[in-house]
Amino acid sequence: MSNYIDTKAELADYLSAGIPLVIIRSQERDRVERMLNELSIQRNEKMFYYTDAGGVVSFGGHTAVHDHADGGIMKYVYERFQSEKIVFAIGDARRLEDGNLFTKDVLDVLYQAKTKHCTLILITSGPVWSELARFGMITTLDYPDQSERVMKIRSFIEAHPVISTAVPVQKRLISFARKGKQTKSYVEWDEEDITRAAALLRGFSEVQIDNILSTLLKKKTFLRREDIGELTEQKSRLYAAVPTIEHVTVQPNLCCAGLAHLKKWLRDNRKIFFMSDEKLKERDLEAPKGVLLAGVPGCGKSLSARVVASEWELPLFRFDIGSIYDKWMGNSEKRMDDALTFIDNVAPCVLWIDEIEKALSVSDSNNDTGQRIIGQFLFWLQESKSRVFLIATANNIEHLPPELYRKGRFSELFFIDLPNAAERREIIRLYAEKSLLMEPELLNLDALVDASEGFSYSDIEQCIKDVAKQALLQGQEIITDKLLLDKFNGIVSISRSNPELIDKLRKWGRDKAVSASGEENE
Repeated sequence: MSNYIDTKAELADYLSAGIPLVIIRSQERDRVERMLNELSIQRNEKMFYYTDAGGVVSFGGHTAVHDHADGGIMKYVYERFQSEKIVFAIGDARRLEDGNLFTKDVLDVLYQAKTKHCTLILITSGPVWSELARFGMITTLDYPDQSERVMKIRSFIEAHPVISTAVPVQKRLISFARKGKQTKSYVEWDEEDITRAAALLRGFSEVQIDNILSTLLKKKTFLRREDIGELTEQKSRLYAAVPTIEHVTVQPNLCCAGLAHLKKWLRDNRKIFFMSDEKLKERDLEAPKGVLLAGVPGCGKSLSARVVASEWELPLFRFDIGSIYDKWMGNSEKRMDDALTFIDNVAPCVLWIDEIEKALSVSDSNNDTGQRIIGQFLFWLQESKSRVFLIATANNIEHLPPELYRKGRFSELFFIDLPNAAERREIIRLYAEKSLLMEPELLNLDALVDASEGFSYSDIEQCIKDVAKQALLQGQEIITDKLLLDKFNGIVSISRSNPELIDKLRKWGRDKAVSASGEENE
């Protein structure tokens, strides 16, 4: 059930109970006005409404009153409450935060409302004086939820049908089952696309959703599946940037080799991430929160964050927790709060924290501020309902606190090892095509796979790109198996330079994490 329907039902209960004061918190006055008008008709109840610009009007299809209440709006309401049992609403009620002249006038009206069984409704987005709040009930109409955004997008699609015969006919049909018909629209999104677009438009008002879709349609003429990603660009413009959060540009169709188990897990959980809250609640589930990637340096942990953002078509933000800390008392906590608020606002998104152990280690040094900051972050990680998919990477596993592994904070903990033979073959093929510009079958892949045993992904990439640089300067014909093997044999890999580290990492990975490869390494 949508937030609008829930709030409307709650308000109807308050009116039926004769509550003298109902405060509706909302940033969208027009949605509240629509709700009040619907209630007035459904309940066949007199309801009047005042705004500074429009004066007093009557809801429920009755004739507008057009009375600007020259003697002051609260005096006008007081007089109406004396003569009849009515509901009176005031839009954009201001100056409600303390005991000023206006709120004291409101108190006088509320005593009258209680005696005459009338109801005063105040619509506001600001704080409310406690003396007022104790007279009644407070309800909140949030921005449209997922189901409302889906309905809004469907309505937008229906409002833009293709009617010109000059329009190409090879357009995807959009089905409107509830109307029992099919029609072609300038918005070529199916139900899956609509659901994803609705998720990306979280945090926007109805007016903003209309404006964004209209602007994008004007720019593109037709809205196709690949245009959905542009909705995310609008979101980051709404909120002031914070210095600890950096937007990372991600190239489309980004890919990485290996890590088959991690990739499958991400493909499966992408579908769940974009499902509606209603579907998830049916099975008492939540959207996946993210993954912690620990393991050998240079094996694709940081690249994985970019790949997820690219494949899921979500904005990627890098969170530098280390820069949160400030020497002045209270500043660190405020910076963390600002950062987390920003992330909640721009959701859905992918949040990347690189080398998370460096930031978390501050909490282990009898540092009260560090402990509070990490506690603040872990609480958000556990309790936040925003669609934020967190990818945290770690190299030094010894500095990871045990509370980080607790279920509910990360959806899964993966260990990324040195690539096995199959993964080395895959990455050699990938960079042969991308950097050497040649068919992988022209190379002696078996020899290159054997020569790269114990290499990290970045070791293999760098070797091949060194050869690609030479080819760029001297010509394609210099690329030979011998040249590549010489490059491979000239590398001192991390497994040779620091075998103790690899053994320690692998032992930890077997005990604490799931293999990202999904199979045993050689």
